Formats: sequence, C-alpha cells, structure tokens
Amino acid sequence: MLIALAGGAVVGLALGALGGGGSVLAVPVLIYLLGFAPPAAATASLLIVLATSATALFAHARDGQVRWGTGALFAAAGLVPAALGGLLSARLPEWLLTTGFAVVAGVAAVRMVRPARVTETGPGPGVGPGPGPGPGPGPGVGAVRPGAPAVAGAGAGLGAVTGVLGVGGGFLTVPALVQVVGLRMRAAVGTSLLIVSVNALAALLARGGGGTAGSLDWAVIAPFAGAAILGAWDGRRLAARIRGETLRRVFGAVLLAVSALMLLDVALG
Repeated sequence: MLIALAGGAVVGLALGALGGGGSVLAVPVLIYLLGFAPPAAATASLLIVLATSATALFAHARDGQVRWGTGALFAAAGLVPAALGGLLSARLPEWLLTTGFAVVAGVAAVRMVRPARVTETGPGPGVGPGPGPGPGPGPGVGAVRPGAPAVAGAGAGLGAVTGVLGVGGGFLTVPALVQVVGLRMRAAVGTSLLIVSVNALAALLARGGGGTAGSLDWAVIAPFAGAAILGAWDGRRLAARIRGETLRRVFGAVLLAVSALMLLDVALG
C-alpha cells in the first residue's frame, strides 16, 4: 500500500509539473515494485493515466488551455489504433512488451534531459515534454501549418503506442501538437490531456473486452491512482516554484536509469 501511494505520488508530480512523462514511470513501478506482469501493468497504467489525465483536463479547460477541435481530430484518429493496440498487447510476449516500453521510456528520458528550446511564444525544433513555469502570453494558438492528414497521422501513431504499451504519451503528444499542429506550449499541454484520456479509454475498453483487465489488483490500483491525482495538483504548484528545465532533467535522469535497467533485465532474463 505504501509503495502504491509513493509511486502514485511520483507519477502525479511528473504529470502535473511537466505535462507528460509520469505514465512511463508507472509501468516500471507496477512491474518491479508491485509485482505486476507486463500486460497487467500496462492495463493498470492506462487506468491510472485515464483518471489522472481526466482530472487534470478539467483544470486546464477551466483556464482556457484546451483546443477542443484540434484535440478531437487528433484523438479520433487514434481511437482505432489504440483499440487494436490494446488487443494486440495481450498477445505479445512479455519480453517484447518490456523491451518496447524501455525504448519508449528512453526516448521520453532523452526529451526530458535535452535542454528545451521552446518558449510560450511559439514552437521550435527541440520541444520538451512540458511547459515549465512562467506566465506566458496567454492562450492563443499558432497557425496550423500542416493539414488534417498530418494531424490524423500523428494521432494514429500515438494511439497505437498508447494501446500497445499502456503509456499515456503526453511526452509524445505535446511535441506533436507544437511541431505538427502548431499550438503554443500551454495550449498543447492542455489539449494533450484530452487526447491521452480518449486514447487510454479506447485501449482500456479493448483490453477489458479481451479479458485483460479481469485479474487486476484493485487494492493496489485504487490508492496508486488516488495518489497520482493528488500528486498532479501538487505538481502544478511545484512547477511554479522550480525551473521547468530543472524538473525535466531530474525526472529524465530517473527515467533514463529505469529504461536502462529494464533493457538489462530483458537481456539477462
């Protein structure tokens, strides 16, 4: 119980402070500290991601930082891939799921550790996973440079990753919304929560229909999710006190170590 509460708090802090990256910490905690098998850990992670993202979405929507039309198109494109990915995940060997997750976690870690070159005023070539503290100029949306096919393609790819690996993908969604769609950073973070919530729900429905969610330990998942939700609110306050680049690098270093250990575990297993 204490491990679940502590793990949930860390995941929530990452999501609240950075706008992404927290869910990729949930799966290793569930596997290595709480004894979940990789398929069950992915399903539990989706539940935790859905609860946390939906709660955070409310706060961002209240601040006017959700672009509903763009998010709906992006999320709609990911619905079928997320559902198919959820069904596929139950049929993949555990070592392959763990390897795939470790690679995705490594990508997230590199994005966090790499110095961010994006400000609130517009996107740049090296987008980090979160907005960082700072007032910014307000809501606003940059020009949508590519057309609907590019947006749909990015959404479909993210949906597939969410469905198979059980990660929310905020660390992938935010850069895609900035670089592909052209949203400003704060709006991208809020909109990504809508997309992540929809993809997680689609993947969960697919896994539930296939019986994947039938043997989950709810005595662990419930406190984990509750702590994550509370941690997300604390993370928003933490982001106002500590430089976003510092937070990203700390979480990124931890995540990079987790990714390396997971790959090592697969290699030695």
